[in-house]
Amino acid sequence: MRYLTDRKRAVGLGSAKTGVHHFWAMKLSSVALLILIPLFVFTFGPMLGEPHEAVVAYFARPFPAIVAALTMIVGFKHFSDGVRVMIEDYVQGGKRKYAIILMTCVSYGLMVTGLFAIAKIAL
Repeated sequence: MRYLTDRKRAVGLGSAKTGVHHFWAMKLSSVALLILIPLFVFTFGPMLGEPHEAVVAYFARPFPAIVAALTMIVGFKHFSDGVRVMIEDYVQGGKRKYAIILMTCVSYGLMVTGLFAIAKIAL
């Protein structure tokens, strides 16, 4: 009977080769959100409580529509990556794959819904 430690079983298997890419993708999206969230708040905030026509006219302009769209894209991508890490850490077995697929579909579905709404207002 072989008595191997977890470390000894892992030696020589190499890395999964995705950790560094995922780490930098999360850092990059975090920095992008540091810039985009204040821009979004200052462009979206003044329109709260305004009549529908004023909001549609405001978001028909390019800058507010682009800021809102970029915030949606980067925010939901960051959300998807973060939820994936949590699922990988806390869900075991076959449920892990299904949970990752479900949350990825939910994230991209919400992103597309938001982008469609912005495009419908802006165009």
